[in-house]
Amino acid sequence: MKLRFLFIFSVALLFSCGKDEEKLPTNEGNWWKPAPGLSFDWQLDDVTTADEFDAEVVDLDAFTTSKAVVGKLHSQGKKVIAYLSVGTVEDYRPDAGDFPASVVGNDYDGWEGEKWLDIRQIDKLAPILRARLDMIKDKGFDAIEPDNIDSFENPDTGFPLSESKAKEFCRWLIEEAHARNLSIGQKNATELAPALVASFDWLLTEDAFVDDFYEDAKIYVEKGKAVFFTEYTDQITAQDFLEKVCPIAAQEQFSAILKDRDLTAGKTSCP
Repeated sequence: MKLRFLFIFSVALLFSCGKDEEKLPTNEGNWWKPAPGLSFDWQLDDVTTADEFDAEVVDLDAFTTSKAVVGKLHSQGKKVIAYLSVGTVEDYRPDAGDFPASVVGNDYDGWEGEKWLDIRQIDKLAPILRARLDMIKDKGFDAIEPDNIDSFENPDTGFPLSESKAKEFCRWLIEEAHARNLSIGQKNATELAPALVASFDWLLTEDAFVDDFYEDAKIYVEKGKAVFFTEYTDQITAQDFLEKVCPIAAQEQFSAILKDRDLTAGKTSCP
């Protein structure tokens, strides 16, 4: 009797402990998993030709970039990332009217026509975001850059967002991307990295040097995953970028570029 009781108790204890563990999305699959050190470019104005890029990895707008441009970049041996805001709705997107009013919050200050989304309501966001991911897959992109997953850091979204809900949302996005054989990166919000580095495939940062959080990005390189490290010309000069940022990038294996804040054509890369 004692042995039987101990066995039943041990199984029950193991089951109850398992329920408390956070479910991590699978990272086993043949989608693109970039290693550190790849050259990178990022351009979000309309791109109608594939002839202007000299980088191995190119990040372009999911909506305005055509399937033909993605295909041409692939023919040049490049990988192509789709930029997509998942934490906001932009009123100029063709599906903007599909978002129910209950998930649309306050204006995103500084970005006209853009409002925050309630990322807690995944069930309401899911049909729209799944359709967007299907579009990205159909165009042939290799990966998705999910912008504005850091909405919990903003106190004026109109919703009581939290870091725990951001992790839940990110895990859902990762599962959906990987189900379509799409790579997916973490965008900023490096405080989430310890919990999500095992599941995201790479990291993209903005202003990490200027805002002094680049140390947080090292965890991705330690896991053998790329860090696309972006600084902006409204915060640092090209000379300072080359003299101050590039030595750090070389040491840490970050793929560093300097761009204008609107992410138009042209960049400064490290030697």
